[in-house]
Amino acid sequence: GWKDAVNTTIINFNNDKMQITWAARELFPNENVSFSYTFDEGKHKVWKPCPTYLLDQDYNSGCLFKTEGPTLAISIRNSNGSEEFFSKRLKSDFYIKPNRPENVTFFWKEDTVTVSCNKPKRGVKCLILELQYKSKFDRDWQSRTSKCCSVGEQGFDPRKCYSFRVRLKRLVPHCNVVNYSSDWEAETFWMNGTLLDSCDDDIKSQSNTVIVLSCLLAVLLMILTLLILLCKWQRFQKSFMPAIPAPKCIFADLFNDHNGNFQEWINKTDHVMVQTKIEYEEPECIIEAESQQEDEKNSDKQVPQEKIFSFSRAAENNDPKAAQIACLMPTSNTIASFAGFQILMNEDMYVML
Repeated sequence: GWKDAVNTTIINFNNDKMQITWAARELFPNENVSFSYTFDEGKHKVWKPCPTYLLDQDYNSGCLFKTEGPTLAISIRNSNGSEEFFSKRLKSDFYIKPNRPENVTFFWKEDTVTVSCNKPKRGVKCLILELQYKSKFDRDWQSRTSKCCSVGEQGFDPRKCYSFRVRLKRLVPHCNVVNYSSDWEAETFWMNGTLLDSCDDDIKSQSNTVIVLSCLLAVLLMILTLLILLCKWQRFQKSFMPAIPAPKCIFADLFNDHNGNFQEWINKTDHVMVQTKIEYEEPECIIEAESQQEDEKNSDKQVPQEKIFSFSRAAENNDPKAAQIACLMPTSNTIASFAGFQILMNEDMYVML
């Protein structure tokens, strides 16, 4: 019954080498079997012992030998060869596993990719070329097959990076009884007709671009935030801490043209003051002499209000400029100083020293 129960795996590697394997530990747990084969036909068969055994825990579980013809006969016996456990006759050409495709080339034209390889020396009619591809956004491989040895596909996006792999397959059941394919050729990465080391390079470049743009946006937002805070701070200062006007704003010509020289400013602007007095009447200012007359008139009042102005040099000469300054000076309890002249301001009294 072992002859029917033994299950073997038969592979003919590109019609060059044969590999026969069996489940030794399960089928022959206490027996280290022997293997023999022959490619001869008829009564005069010459059985050859296995040149290279495949082992499974020191038990013979397979044999590797050279392919010598289309018809193969195999036999599995006990260790001394006296008893046969299994035998089989088969066509070796129906168990061919092709080699990898050689010299694979990619041709890009717009959104179409054509992949081709060299034609094998034997069995070209039994082979088909399979192309598989996927982009970084695809989970599964997309497959396309064609007769050996060229296959093409359309619809590729030039902005995406694609992974490609190809292999050769034997036609079933016309050429093989088992669906054997070659191993995959080395995977390659392409983007718009350009060969890349990997699609991770494209992902990294996009990630770097996103990082740079994010940093620039963050910097712009920070600058905008600082400008808004600065404007609000200036408004806060103007609301709670109003600016104190400087004398330069009131007497611009005194400080700009005469560098703060009060006497020079008085002397050079006498004629201007005369014209100004004609065009615009200043509030009447009472000098010291007129002040004394007002005192006599208002002697009956209990709280006399006086405006006394004492100007060194300027009051004696009845200088209108000095009178104008006295009128413009605000009421305060402080002493102001202009270009060497001190002005004492106390309520309604202004005295320049």
